[in-house]
Amino acid sequence: MKNRLSAKIPKNIFLLGLVSFLTDASSDMIYPILPLFLSDVLGSSVLFIGLIEGVAESTASILKIFSGWLSDRLGHRKFLVALGYSLSFLGKPLLSVVTAGWQVLVLRFADRFGKGVRTSPRDALIADSAAEEHRGLSYGFHRALDSAGAVVGPLLAFLFLPLVKGNYRILFLIASAPALLAVLILILFVQEKKRLKQKVVRPTRPKLFDFDRKFKIFLLAATIFTLGNSSDAFLFLRAKGLNVDVIYIPILWLILNLVYALVSSPAGALSDRIGRKNLIISGLSVYTLVYLGFACATRSLHVWILFGMYGLYYGLAEGAMRAYVADLIGEERRATAFGLYHGAVGLTALPASLIFGWLWQTAGVSVAFGFGAGLAFLALLILKFGV
Repeated sequence: MKNRLSAKIPKNIFLLGLVSFLTDASSDMIYPILPLFLSDVLGSSVLFIGLIEGVAESTASILKIFSGWLSDRLGHRKFLVALGYSLSFLGKPLLSVVTAGWQVLVLRFADRFGKGVRTSPRDALIADSAAEEHRGLSYGFHRALDSAGAVVGPLLAFLFLPLVKGNYRILFLIASAPALLAVLILILFVQEKKRLKQKVVRPTRPKLFDFDRKFKIFLLAATIFTLGNSSDAFLFLRAKGLNVDVIYIPILWLILNLVYALVSSPAGALSDRIGRKNLIISGLSVYTLVYLGFACATRSLHVWILFGMYGLYYGLAEGAMRAYVADLIGEERRATAFGLYHGAVGLTALPASLIFGWLWQTAGVSVAFGFGAGLAFLALLILKFGV
């Protein structure tokens, strides 16, 4: 079984997965701790912490559009991928010496700038490196390693915090080590497919109307879905409201990512057999049920079950959506298409969270989660009957 899997997963795919694993482990050592560092050590307000995350995600979203277009224009993937991972690494050790909240804002901006630069070219590089008949497995494998890093990171933070006696700055330095290793592996060992250079078409700008109807409808469905897919921070608030002890909330995040990691590779392989669209529809169906569950939940036990199901949605749909973009678009414009996809999804994420928060405050938690479930179901119908 192992030999069959390794035969289907090229070395490049494995290395890119390892890079994502190490980077995510590094980032998720820091991510749960950073809000505490900002509030307890630097004295930042909750509003300012929200501003930091909003600016960071918007930066990544916008750059994903143009980095994909630039990758297609240059005919190169690896340079932009390496630049993006390097920028994300550099901000981590610098967190250990910041003295004000605005400095964290700058470093988070640099980190998300790096993510925006690397994501679309990296996804295109995966497609370039994978055999067409194993493309879903390749994306699923990559997402599995990526989410495995998100499981290992919080565990490492949990283990190191007592050793550093709660000194967040030392933890940030320790977390920088896997990120540096990821950059070195990428630069030294990942290779770019040379024949891409003969297929460069020199697009003038990323134009949506240049793409065919199926891609446009898929992009519409993904955008509508994301408009109801608010920040996962609201899930933690819902868990706390249902009497889940604060100390166990990081374990909920670990469970989600563990399910995600376990499901991603087999789900990707399944999409190669039953079709990408069918798997995405299955994932959106699970998401709809999860958000309806959060709308109706009355006990803490429900939260644990729903977080596990939410990880199932990620495992079914995340990798399949990226592989579906690669299926719909030829190699010469693939990174541009990934940029449009990531950009549309990312730019919708900010209003999604604002709408969700407003609904929660004005109409109640059940209405807010019901809204998310409704848009997921609408996206499901568009994808099922429109593409």
